[in-house]
Amino acid sequence: MNKVVLFLLAIVASLSLEAQINTPAPSPSSKLMQTVGLTEVMVDYSRPSMRGRTIFGDLVPYDKLWRTGANAYTKISFDTDVTIAGQPVKAGTYSIFTKPGKSNWEVFFYTDTEGGGTPRDWDESKIVAKATVPVFKMDDTPIETFTITIDDLTNEGANLGLMWENVYVDVPFGVPSDETVLKQIDKVMAGPGAGDYYAAAVYYLDQNKDINKAKEWMDKAMSMVDEPRFWQLRQQSLILAKAGDKKGAIKTAKESLAKAEEAGNADYVKLNKDSLKEWGAM
Repeated sequence: MNKVVLFLLAIVASLSLEAQINTPAPSPSSKLMQTVGLTEVMVDYSRPSMRGRTIFGDLVPYDKLWRTGANAYTKISFDTDVTIAGQPVKAGTYSIFTKPGKSNWEVFFYTDTEGGGTPRDWDESKIVAKATVPVFKMDDTPIETFTITIDDLTNEGANLGLMWENVYVDVPFGVPSDETVLKQIDKVMAGPGAGDYYAAAVYYLDQNKDINKAKEWMDKAMSMVDEPRFWQLRQQSLILAKAGDKKGAIKTAKESLAKAEEAGNADYVKLNKDSLKEWGAM
């Protein structure tokens, strides 16, 4: 192998080695996860640092739209419906944009969540909530790295905090903990629903447990349903057959068959026809 080839191989090897070197990101990504009441909140953002720079009014101009962090859009997710500054917002993921001012910030929650910088075409119709909040000055110790917090937690809400340099702003949001708990209490106090009785009956059937108890629960489930579906009737027919009520099983299987044919469900058509043949009805 000649010297030229060896030299080229050495260059390629050195480039390959260089490509494998990882260096710290100037604005590292961060994920904040917090349970507020019964709602899971997650913030996904990148965190730039001051590095001797003046931030607000210089690096981040006053009264201009800011991506509220670095790199990709800063995003916040809620797994329940919430209110933001008193405005109803559906469960989901939203990007956060701001217009920092000297004494107040405007904070926007926006439906587009993919992208970097600020949107090229800002669309007011995509704002799901907007808040104007006062600036709190922190003159003692500057915050070197941009930070998002979830502060002042209660069962009913919290504050989304944004801080950098000597500035802190927060946006209140509410969560439906009380409403959720009251619904759960009402459901429990009202007793099992049709779905609970149905699930219990099918479990007893599948696990070869007390078939009379399964029949009792299935009867209760069906009495609570205005229009039983073909798969529910199918399970009821199997329970009746196993409980020794062949006449009832055949009648219910025929109802299930008719509804399965109407729905175009070939699987349940076959299952019902097979059972009806087994029970001497076809």
